[in-house]
Amino acid sequence: MKNVPEVDLVGVGLNATDTVISLSAFPAIGAKIEFDDLHVLPGGQTATAVVACQTWGMRTRYVGKLGDDHAAQMHHEAFAAAGVEARILTAPNTTSAQSIILVDGSGERTVLLKRDERTSLASTDLKPEWIQTARALHVDGFDTAAATCAAAWAREAGTPVIADLDEIYAGVHDLLPLIDYLIVSRDFPRRLTGERSLEKALQRMQQEYGSRLTAATLGHDGVLAWDGTRFHYRPAFLVPVVDTTGAGDLFHAGFIYGLMQGWPLDRQLDFACAAAALNCTAAGARGGIQAVGAIEALMQDGDRYPAAYPAPKHTVFA
Repeated sequence: MKNVPEVDLVGVGLNATDTVISLSAFPAIGAKIEFDDLHVLPGGQTATAVVACQTWGMRTRYVGKLGDDHAAQMHHEAFAAAGVEARILTAPNTTSAQSIILVDGSGERTVLLKRDERTSLASTDLKPEWIQTARALHVDGFDTAAATCAAAWAREAGTPVIADLDEIYAGVHDLLPLIDYLIVSRDFPRRLTGERSLEKALQRMQQEYGSRLTAATLGHDGVLAWDGTRFHYRPAFLVPVVDTTGAGDLFHAGFIYGLMQGWPLDRQLDFACAAAALNCTAAGARGGIQAVGAIEALMQDGDRYPAAYPAPKHTVFA
């Protein structure tokens, strides 16, 4: 018997404490420079996407692991404030995952991540009812075995799986066949497949792993997606950029929100692009999460970057 959904989205993956340091320019090796500002904020790919979806009115659950330090309390408080149902395990005598994020004058961020292996989520930490009572599952690749286990349970329940991958993690080839909506960073498809063309790489990913959709986020160049029949390219929205931290997380959240609304794919991608763009107008991974109305207003009236990707051919790669 299929479990009755209790939440719209469950996220299994990374959380991190982000120390965001604003600089006028990225430092040269050996330099000593002053920074403009510093914020300590909750972040993490999956955790941020879940919080955004909750902000937009979805019922969400987050599954992850923290240390027992002060940062863990900040994460608990952030989930509680957002209304997220948090299923968080604690690794005793351990520091929670930390990111040092350097943001230059253009708003572009560089991330340094430190994570104690004891805060890694294992498949044995999960319970099937956490996964199978959700309408959708979102995973990243940091705890690949746990993500694979969760995705297998989701597949059994007929629950769609969305993934945010930016590295070829150990064990990722076991996870990939279980992903329905594979939305990755710009260089991931070519590194995974060896194809020089992004279009061919996205097509090959879809052919080899059976995803309903493969897509690559391209920063200010927007997003390119392959649905098995044709390509969909959407340019990014032009906004005053403060900090690009969390842009990819908000893109995934926006895509998931549109998916759960049953929107056409191009509208899903536009909503995701607009949500990501607005998040870049404030500091931190979650600093620019805007209301649905504000995102839709940008979709309707906002300017876009010039289309940087050529119109792709709509033929299946063979």
